[in-house]
Amino acid sequence: MSQLFSPLKLGRYTLTNAIAMAPMTRSRATAEGVPTDLMAEYYAQRASAGLIITEGTAPSALGKGYMNIPGLYNAEQVAGWRKVTESVHAQGGKIFVQIMHTGRVAHTSLLPNEAQPLAPSAITLSGQTFTPNGLQPYSEPRAMTEADIEQVLSEYENATRLALEAGFDGVELHAASGYLPEQFLTTGSNQRTDNYGGSVENRARFLLQALERMIKVAGAERVGIKLSPEMPFNDIRDANPQETYPYVVQQIAHLGLAYLHVALFGTTTDYHALFRPLFKSTYLYGGGLTKERAEQLLAEQKADGVVFGTLFIANPDLPERLRQNAPFNEADKSTFYGGGAKGYTDYPTLAA
Repeated sequence: MSQLFSPLKLGRYTLTNAIAMAPMTRSRATAEGVPTDLMAEYYAQRASAGLIITEGTAPSALGKGYMNIPGLYNAEQVAGWRKVTESVHAQGGKIFVQIMHTGRVAHTSLLPNEAQPLAPSAITLSGQTFTPNGLQPYSEPRAMTEADIEQVLSEYENATRLALEAGFDGVELHAASGYLPEQFLTTGSNQRTDNYGGSVENRARFLLQALERMIKVAGAERVGIKLSPEMPFNDIRDANPQETYPYVVQQIAHLGLAYLHVALFGTTTDYHALFRPLFKSTYLYGGGLTKERAEQLLAEQKADGVVFGTLFIANPDLPERLRQNAPFNEADKSTFYGGGAKGYTDYPTLAA
C-alpha cells in the first residue's frame, strides 16, 4: 500500500493518512472575522485529509490585513470556529489552525480606527491590496516598539488559548509568506538596531518568542510552524537566506514540535535537503506536489507527510481520488477569494 495512506504520528496524534490540506485563504468569514456555517461545511467536506491546516487566522484586529479573513481574538470567533472543529471531528478528521499576523501586509482601512500597520521597520510594501474601496496601495507601517512586540506576543499566546477553547487539535505559527514573523526574520524588511535586528540571532528572536508563547499554552506536541524560504511574495528578501532559515530550524529542532511544514516556491535552493537532517520530528513537505512526487518523497524518507493545496480546493475527497487514481476536478480560480458556496462547497465528490 502507498505510504500516502499509512497512519502518521504527528505530535500527540496518530493521523489516518500522511496527506495534509494546506492553509489557504478563502475570505469567507464575516467582516468581523467570524467563521460561518459555510466554512464549517467546507472544512468538514475535506476531513478525510490526515490533517487540515486552516486558512491564516488573525490573532488580533491589528493583525488582520485582508478582508473577510477569520480571527481568534473574541468570543464570537471562538463560537464560529467551534462549529468548524466539531464538524471536522464528526467526520473523523484532525484540524490545526494557522495563526497569521500580517504585519505590514495591510491597509489602514482594514484596521481599527484606521491604525497604521505594525512592522519591524517602517518599510512600506510595494503593490496594492483589496480594501472596501477597491485596490489601494499598502499603507506605510509603523516600526514596532518593544511594548508593541510584547503586546503582539501576548496576542499569539491568547489566540492559542482560544484555539484550544474552540476545539482545535493544535496550532500552526505562520512564519512564511512575508507576514510578521518573516518580516522580523529577513534583512529586507528588518532594519532594526535593537535586540530584534541585525544578527540572525536577533532577527529570529521574535519568531522564536512567538513560538515559545504558543508552546506555553498548548504544549509543543500541539504546535507546528510553517516556513517558506525565499518565497517571492510580499517583498521578502534576505541577504543570506541559506544562513537565516537553517538557523531557525536549528533553534526549533529540539523543542519537540508537532511538525515543521515547509513549502517551497520560486527558489533554486533545496531547503528540504538542508532542513530534513536538522529536524528529527514530523516533517511536512509542500509546494505543487503530484501524487507520484508525494509517494516518492515518502518512500525516500524525504518527508513524513505531504501537503496539497489547490487540489484540495477543487477535490474535497482528494485522498480517495488519490487512492483510486481518479481524475481531479479543476479549480475555478475566479472563486478562490470571497463569495459564497460557488467554487467553495459545490465541487462534486466521486460519490456524488
